[in-house]
Amino acid sequence: MLKSLSISNYALIDRIEINFDAGLTVITGETGAGKSVLLGALALILGQRSDLSALLDRDQKCVVEGEFSVEQYGLEATFKEHDVDYESLTIIRREILPSGKSRAFVNDTPVNLAFLKTIGASLIDVHSQHQNLLLDDNGFHRLVIDSVASNRSLLEDYQKIYNEYLTLNKRIEEIVAENNRQKDDLDYMQFQFDQLEEANLKLDEQNELEERLKELSHVEEIKTSLSIVVGGLADESNGVLESLRASLNAINTIQQYLNDGDELAQRINSSYIDLKDLSDDLETRVEDLEYDPVAIHTTQERLDLIYSLQKKHHVDSVEALIDLHGQLQTKINKLNFFDEELKLLQTDLEKLSDQLTKIGKELTKSRLAVFDQVKQTIEKHLIELGMPHANFVIKNEATKSFTLHGMDSIEFLFAANKNGTPSSINKVASGGEMSRVMLSIKALLSSAKGLPTIIFDEIDTGVSGEVADQMGVIMSEMARNMQVVSITHLPQITVKGSEHFKVFKTDSEDKTISQIKKLSKEERVVEVAKMLSGANLTDVALENARMLLNN
Repeated sequence: MLKSLSISNYALIDRIEINFDAGLTVITGETGAGKSVLLGALALILGQRSDLSALLDRDQKCVVEGEFSVEQYGLEATFKEHDVDYESLTIIRREILPSGKSRAFVNDTPVNLAFLKTIGASLIDVHSQHQNLLLDDNGFHRLVIDSVASNRSLLEDYQKIYNEYLTLNKRIEEIVAENNRQKDDLDYMQFQFDQLEEANLKLDEQNELEERLKELSHVEEIKTSLSIVVGGLADESNGVLESLRASLNAINTIQQYLNDGDELAQRINSSYIDLKDLSDDLETRVEDLEYDPVAIHTTQERLDLIYSLQKKHHVDSVEALIDLHGQLQTKINKLNFFDEELKLLQTDLEKLSDQLTKIGKELTKSRLAVFDQVKQTIEKHLIELGMPHANFVIKNEATKSFTLHGMDSIEFLFAANKNGTPSSINKVASGGEMSRVMLSIKALLSSAKGLPTIIFDEIDTGVSGEVADQMGVIMSEMARNMQVVSITHLPQITVKGSEHFKVFKTDSEDKTISQIKKLSKEERVVEVAKMLSGANLTDVALENARMLLNN
């Protein structure tokens, strides 16, 4: 329920604060006084996009703040999901800065507009005149039926499976299209795979081959240089090893006179052993090195194969070729086993289709079960609203395929006159008739949807007299179960309100602003009398106003 609304620096409003109670609240005022401005400001905290032109003073920020009692409306999970603190008295605030930027807060936690729209849809239903266009919307017709039938849980189950069905169906379409594209390339892919398979590539093979080829191609140079190294190490007259052996003998003769003699001897001996091993290894390599044209040809041939495969597949490493080999194998396997994969997916799709059909039929049955209730309730209200021959028909046709909302196409048809042929409401109903039909539907939904607040913005357009009075009666009945706010220009509805606010303009030297005032009992008499007789009040009009308010 909307507890209070404060608005500052918005359109014609400098600053106003309004406190709302339960029951029926009416808001009146002359045309252009700013009644619609209130709804514009309220729309900001319900998630509507902001407009910098809405600022009264372009140098100051606009702030709209509403306090709502949100108990018993099941919003705790929604708040938790968006990491917003839940309070039974929740404050929603929207700010429009002079820069044009907009900020939104719920219980002082910054939120986005999507969250405002989510909770706003659970708190307030704002009915403006353009909403009568919904009477031509089959989606709205279905929503009315589902609300009365309490189909929310059943519809959620259906839509969960429906989304899985769409996802799987799209997957099947994609793999069929991909299979068709690749099927023509199967022979070529197989050829590429066989070529890579036959190559039997190994990781790091290229580097090893390149190093091997360099060595084979320079055998004589290597052999000559290594022989020089071996000679320098092992020559019996002046080689390094012979020098180290002499040095070791020399240190041994004085070892007893040195504190670190043993350590020096060990170090020289260690160096001798290392260099001796090196010399032996190099000597063996020199003996083993032979010019081998066959080995050179074999190595070069293997490298040429690797280079040609890299060039062909536009890669620069053996690792990439090995990855490509695996990818080709996967694609070929998928093509070869496509029929089996497709059959499994189609089996799963059929299972989902069976589940959708089952729940879809349950939805249809649930909807059909409330058709008579909806028809009778709406026709009852229409009779009360001065349409004794109204015929409200609910038409349902099975859809040719699954839809997001089931397998039904629901349409409301209407005839206002006796023996009239029911047709689409917007084709046969006048503006006043459309308002009465919509009010009847809203009255039906008020108990079914469980909304805390509904706001009517001049739903009484095009009606007067007894019909207007009955509209007020229906709003009063709705207000027993929920908070109802009606912006009206008719006295018959005005007098039904338990609270009455008047919107009016005041002028200063530099601007015109809108203000709102809660009327006392006597002020209500005067306001209703003006609505009855115009600006020139008469005693008769005042007396009529008192009688209407007392009744």
